[in-house]
Amino acid sequence: QVQLVESGGGLVHAGGSLRLSCAASGRTSSKSLTIGWFRQASGKEREFIGGTRWNVGSAYYADYADSAKGRFTIIRADENTVYLQMNSLKPEDTALYYCAADTWNDKSRIADSANYKYWGQGTQVTVSS
Repeated sequence: QVQLVESGGGLVHAGGSLRLSCAASGRTSSKSLTIGWFRQASGKEREFIGGTRWNVGSAYYADYADSAKGRFTIIRADENTVYLQMNSLKPEDTALYYCAADTWNDKSRIADSANYKYWGQGTQVTVSS
């Protein structure tokens, strides 16, 4: 069983930045977990932002949605903590942001929310114009 807790959301003006955190617990080792970031705006479907996967060579891969490249960065601080750095925020970035985790390591699966077994409760990000 894996527990995920997101934090760092809030209200920010357009053009500002936020760093969201996802803390994983409940496993002896979270090193090999794939952790993804998703968001869901009111009335819209859940959207993939990016994710991080274990690389046997001791680093982590980061995979991104095309829409996230350039403004969003995923940072795997350690095996239990993943950050989502968001810069140049826009009002359309307003959403509930979730992290999700699972034990597979497969780039072809990372963007589909249905592939993740474990989810956090979400943290709200609101960007004012």
